[in-house]
Amino acid sequence: MKIIPVIDLKDGVVVHARQGNREHYQAINTALCKSPDIFQVIKAFLGIYEFDTFYIADLNAITRQGDHHHLITDVLTRFPQITFWIDRGYQKYARNPQHPCNTLPVLGSESYRDETISEIKAYNDNFILSLDYSNSTALGAPSLFSDSGFWPKNIIIMTLERVGSNHGPDLNKLAEFCRQHPDKNFIAAGGIRDTQDLLALSAAGIHQALVASALHHGTIGTDDIAELEQSINCKR
Repeated sequence: MKIIPVIDLKDGVVVHARQGNREHYQAINTALCKSPDIFQVIKAFLGIYEFDTFYIADLNAITRQGDHHHLITDVLTRFPQITFWIDRGYQKYARNPQHPCNTLPVLGSESYRDETISEIKAYNDNFILSLDYSNSTALGAPSLFSDSGFWPKNIIIMTLERVGSNHGPDLNKLAEFCRQHPDKNFIAAGGIRDTQDLLALSAAGIHQALVASALHHGTIGTDDIAELEQSINCKR
């Protein structure tokens, strides 16, 4: 199981995402990191484990209320050994992107409509798709959910109402995706509380998970990650 720490950026600081209610997100202040400064948060996560991949959601860009382009570029430059998956909302393909190479775009379904999803083909599968749900409703272009021809290898299943909710991941939905599309790598996002959730996800066929709250609150820690990896490796 690969854990990918999540950073949600809003108005220049890292915020605590909770159930998709973005207008109410507050700057983080947790046992792991008292500061909402993104560099301090990354260092705090790296104090738990040497994560090689992070997920950043630029909430201002997603909601079309500005962006964090310069701040994210600084992050990419300062941590060249880390790969950053970055969701900036609707992203038009740039043939010669002006940013460091340690990044991969996340294209979220909520930011696309059927009349714009054809642009996704320009990425030539060099991206991560996020299929976004809220209260079991698929968000964004319906064709992204019905036509797997648009899908790359790696696909996040984002259940927004479970983010920061402590309700656990949507195991049924994730397991169904794995059963129907065994050739894809599905990534869990939303509601992961502890190692038991991660073990349940692994049993369902999920091998990567986006995690934030459980790391901030210490319900998943250094020893947990090591034991989880050992347990899963022993089963292989």
